[in-house]
Amino acid sequence: MSKKFELPELPYAFDALEPTISGEIMKIHHDMHHKAYVTNLNIATEKYDAAEKNGDLAAMASQLSAINFNGGGHINHSIFWTNLAPTNQGGGTSPQGELADAIKAEFGSLENFITRFNAAAGPIQGSGWGWLGYNKTTKRLEIAVTANQDPLIAKGIIPLLGIDVWEHAYYLQYKNVRPDYLKAIWNVVNWKNVAERYSAAKAECA
Repeated sequence: MSKKFELPELPYAFDALEPTISGEIMKIHHDMHHKAYVTNLNIATEKYDAAEKNGDLAAMASQLSAINFNGGGHINHSIFWTNLAPTNQGGGTSPQGELADAIKAEFGSLENFITRFNAAAGPIQGSGWGWLGYNKTTKRLEIAVTANQDPLIAKGIIPLLGIDVWEHAYYLQYKNVRPDYLKAIWNVVNWKNVAERYSAAKAECA
């Protein structure tokens, strides 16, 4: 049988990202939404394994959509939690070193990057994610968007920074004004984590 996937613990308290993201939002987001993705992923993989054992191709295929959606939700949120940090733990501190140089080379400045990122993520119809990723082919930074819970790696781009723009990520606090949420969230972006992911992506593609 496939291994059981588990809900990761947050690396900070639910209210640690206030006032940018309320503790209520973080608790619901983590303990209800992410937990549901993990639960449903385990159910889908168990059904897939049983169907595979029985050689039932149709039943196997019927689980692929649920595995992609819930598996993507688990992958994306596991990245998202570590991409954020309280301000007293470095959240919002500008990127340094190789990542800062790469952002400047690709986008001109951090400010230009944020403007372009928000311009891409803001208009996403319905639910989805905005991403800064490392393109495995071009070996350059790239802004990308994905719908629903689709994992970015399916596009050949290694995720470095993901911003959740599903309404459950912000609606209780920012209502329907997604641009305000996107403007504020940079106050708690954990650029140290993003830099670590960038270094790992470069090493993987070397």
